[in-house]
Order: sequence, then C-alpha cells, then structure tokens
Amino acid sequence: MNADLVLRNVTLPTGRSADIVVAGGIVRHVGAPVRADETIDCTGYTCLPGAIDMHVHMRGGMQAGKEDWRTGTTSAVAGGVTVVVDQPNTVPPLTTPELLRARIREAEERAVCGFAVNAGVVPGADLDGMWKAGAMAFGETFAAPSSYGEGLDEETLKELFANIHALGGVATVHAEEVSGRAPATLADHDRARSGEGEARAVRTISALAPAGLRLHFCHLSTAASVRAARGTVEVTPHHLFLSRENFDPDETRARVNPPLRDEVTRRNLWSCWDRIDVVASDHAPHTFQEKGVPFETAPSGIPGVETMVPLLMAAVQQGRITLASVIEKTSWRPAAILGIPRAGFEPGDRADYALYPDEITRIDASHLHAKCGWSPFEGLDAIFPQKVVVGGTRAYAHGDLREACAAWYPGQGYLSLQNK
Repeated sequence: MNADLVLRNVTLPTGRSADIVVAGGIVRHVGAPVRADETIDCTGYTCLPGAIDMHVHMRGGMQAGKEDWRTGTTSAVAGGVTVVVDQPNTVPPLTTPELLRARIREAEERAVCGFAVNAGVVPGADLDGMWKAGAMAFGETFAAPSSYGEGLDEETLKELFANIHALGGVATVHAEEVSGRAPATLADHDRARSGEGEARAVRTISALAPAGLRLHFCHLSTAASVRAARGTVEVTPHHLFLSRENFDPDETRARVNPPLRDEVTRRNLWSCWDRIDVVASDHAPHTFQEKGVPFETAPSGIPGVETMVPLLMAAVQQGRITLASVIEKTSWRPAAILGIPRAGFEPGDRADYALYPDEITRIDASHLHAKCGWSPFEGLDAIFPQKVVVGGTRAYAHGDLREACAAWYPGQGYLSLQNK
C-alpha cells in the first residue's frame, strides 16, 4: 500500500495501539505498519481527531485589523482545530450568493485549514441562493441584538425558520433578551442580558420553530437554558471556565454576549455537561484599542479558538471530564450536525489530528497567534498540541506553521446540486 503519511503507535479510543495509514487526506488502513513518505511517532502523545469549531468570527475584509483568515486559522490550528465555521454577521453581512462566494474566495486565499461559511438570516436575505452557493448552515440568527447583528422579532423568526426548514438547513440561533440602559460593569451587563431572559428566549424559540426544523442553539450560558432547549446545544469555553468575579468590575476584555455569569451559575453549567452537544469558541476578537474605552461603549466579543481544546484537555488531565466526551463535543458531534466528513481512526475518515502531550501549562497570550494579541484566559491551565495534521499533511509542529492546508467544506444545498 502506498501511503503519504503514517501515524505510528497511536493509542486509539478503545485503548489498543495501532498505526494509522493516510493517503489522499483519508485514512486508508488502521493496524499493521506500512512504508510511507512521512511518519509521525505518536508515542507519549494523546492523539485526538481534529476539532471543528462551528462558531467563529474570522473578521477579515473591512475588519482585518482585528483578525484575518490567515491569523485566525493559524490560531485555530495551533489549538488543534482543523475546521472552522465562519459566522455571517460580517461587514457587510452575508445576505446574497455573491457576498457569500466572495467570502469563500477570501478564505480560500488566506486560510490555512478547513473552513465553512454560514448564511446570514435577516429579512430580504436570499436564503435559497446562499444555500445553493454553498452555505454550511443558517445564522447565527439573532433573536436579540449583538455585535454586528440586529435582533429579529418573533413573526420574522417564524417566517425565516419556515424557509430554512423547507430548504433542509440547520438554523443556528443566538437567544437572549436585552433590557435596561447601556451597562457600566460586568454585573450590569449580566443583568441586562440575564440568564433568566436567555432561558425564556430559548423556550420561546423552541416553541415557535416548526416541527422538524434542525435547530441549534449557540453559546448557551446557564444550566436552565441548556435544559430548556429543543434541538442541539452549544456552550463556549468562556462560560465554562470564566465568571465575572474573575475580573475587575469594569474590565472590557471580559465583555461578551451572552455575558459572563456569576461563579455559582458557571459551576452549575458544568452539571449539564452530558446534555451539551457541542463546545465552540465564539471566537470574536477585538483590538486592544477597541476594548480600551469606557465599558458602556466597548464592543462585546473575545478571542478563543486557540485555547478551546487546550482548556478542555487540561480538564481531562485533571480528571474533571472524559477524553471521549471532548472528542464527541469538539469533533464528532459538530461533524454530524453539519454534515462534514468525520475525522477519526477508521478507514474512510478525514485525516485531521492533533497530538497533545501530558504536560499542563499556563495560557500566555504572548504565545498565541490571534492578531488581537490578548486572551481572557490568561494564566489558566491548558495543554496545547505539539503537532497537528490537516488533510493528511503535517501542518503545524512545535509552535510553527509548516503547511497551509485550506479546504472549503460546502453545505448540503451545494453538494446536492453537484450530485445531480
């Protein structure tokens, strides 16, 4: 058998050790060793399938000063993420096939790993056209206003959900209620976008969505919201690992939507670990300058694609969660929801992997790759991958990007047309 790459001495989820033989970016054989152009010895490493971060804001275009596809996807790969799904609340928002295709072209020119792009969900958006042009999913759909996204009323949501259901797409939803004046502190922000309001919004959206709609709730921040959701549920590392008590009351770099909650709420969110389908970063970087203004006017959003899996891997090492659950929530379940071929350890699987050592380190923003240059997770325990394989190619090793391996993953609307 001719092979491009062999990963030797991989400890599989079953516990047995085997060699993984890769050709053409696909796993061809698992078991006895064969000769290959390149080998990677996985002895001493935990080998995970590459993660899919199904909620990122790669910026670029007019917002390239915050992040661009090159820096954002380099950050992803350095954190063990081999596919990112970009959200459509760009500037301008993605509402037509032409804008969607332009976004895809921008990513093809700059990205260094796999990527997909979602379609914007607003009145007048050409949902059918974007679905056929390759949109992976629809939204995040804003049921409340957030950065670069206007909230939609219930009647508008019902109409748009019906259209998405007719197309057979996944509707991803940002569910919140917003009240009160512009907040001056993290506590004010928590009250203005309360956990109770989030849970009410989740219940409302679950009730008004048509039966059979593939509904996915983004970045839920409380146990009550997770339990109220119909469909699949996504939670972020910042709601799992950070509370507002970790920061000064007016720290703008901790401002994010939904807000960081109090410590009790954060701990309670972990009680829903088994119900959570997906962990995604909601990577939404802003510059130091943009965050360095009074809290009332500071933008919401934080970087996180590079630290997402490393934080979870430290939790595995500390015995807080299982390795199997991390693989499921960061790789296999997102792939199943979106229809992306699965990365893994069986013949036919996508050959994306990240190799993690056992040593826990501390997050140091100066070592991260996002353009914004800061992290709200500074000082937290993490385990970063030392080697990352994307599409059967060693893309990253010991802190350095070796190969750019961009690959577009279109949605089912586009694939259906190609298969006719």
